[in-house]
Amino acid sequence: MNPLLQRGIELFNREEFFECHEVLEALWTPERGPHRLFLQAVIHIAVACYHCQRGNPRGAEGQFLKGLRKLDAYLPVCQGIDTRRLSSEARAVLERVQAGAPVAEYPKIHGGGE
Repeated sequence: MNPLLQRGIELFNREEFFECHEVLEALWTPERGPHRLFLQAVIHIAVACYHCQRGNPRGAEGQFLKGLRKLDAYLPVCQGIDTRRLSSEARAVLERVQAGAPVAEYPKIHGGGE
């Protein structure tokens, strides 16, 4: 696995979403291959979680919707990531945001097959 992707996953799972976004963007920017949209999807989800942390439900909802739409093309596993599980956990948080409920738990990125 690419070291930047690995670092981004570690930051995501520690709920350091802004930092995760910065690391993954460094990987995404030069990417021109088929995984560009995959990286962008994960970045959108990280930014959505960051908006949740900052009390911006409108921003969170928009980013979740963009990220989930893009992530759908990479189910069930991409680059060693269980994208189906990430999608499911992110959708659960989106539902809470849309219901105006507090977010107590954020999605995690798990390896495929875990």
